[in-house]
Amino acid sequence: MTGLRERKKQRTRDALILAAHELFVTQGYEATTVDQITESVEVSQRTFFRYFANKEDVALALQKMFAERFFEALHGRPLDEAPMDTLRATLDASWSDLGAAVEEIVPLDLHMRMWQVIEVTPALLAAHLRQSLVLEEQLAGEIARRAGLDPESDPRPRVLVAAFCAVMGVAGRHWAMRGNASLEEALKVTRSYIDHLTPALSANWGDGGA
Repeated sequence: MTGLRERKKQRTRDALILAAHELFVTQGYEATTVDQITESVEVSQRTFFRYFANKEDVALALQKMFAERFFEALHGRPLDEAPMDTLRATLDASWSDLGAAVEEIVPLDLHMRMWQVIEVTPALLAAHLRQSLVLEEQLAGEIARRAGLDPESDPRPRVLVAAFCAVMGVAGRHWAMRGNASLEEALKVTRSYIDHLTPALSANWGDGGA
């Protein structure tokens, strides 16, 4: 059981994330200072830097949490699943828990608006892309391990993961920019995009692709 001290630390960290996100979406990332974030929560700068290295770190905290938990969920999948099935099953099995974890910290509509801030802020977008590349390497390594492959000599794990993550990103931008999607609607959109991955790569697109 988590102790009182740890729960208090988690509440402080969550409060900093919430305050930062609210400021970022209302006045912009660049215009927001660490002082403003800490003043909103009534803590010191020292407390802020105990949890986060900088503004970028707090801005992408939920994306980092998602990546870590997604990887953990994939790592626990049965070894006899096909690679693509593993990625899809991990998404389906972890979506609700990940969504609930986000909503324990910030409202969903604020989370979606923060995605828009990331998309239009060059520094945050670059940092998010770096974060995504780290996750892709972790996922590709795990997919390769499960299949008994060497990812340095066999490109298939990296190719599959790159395609899957790219589709996830496109779907995420699609529903985040709509501004009113529920978690269920977001999962529906994401599944639909993933369903189109294999046909888009291998099938004829009709008269236009003939």
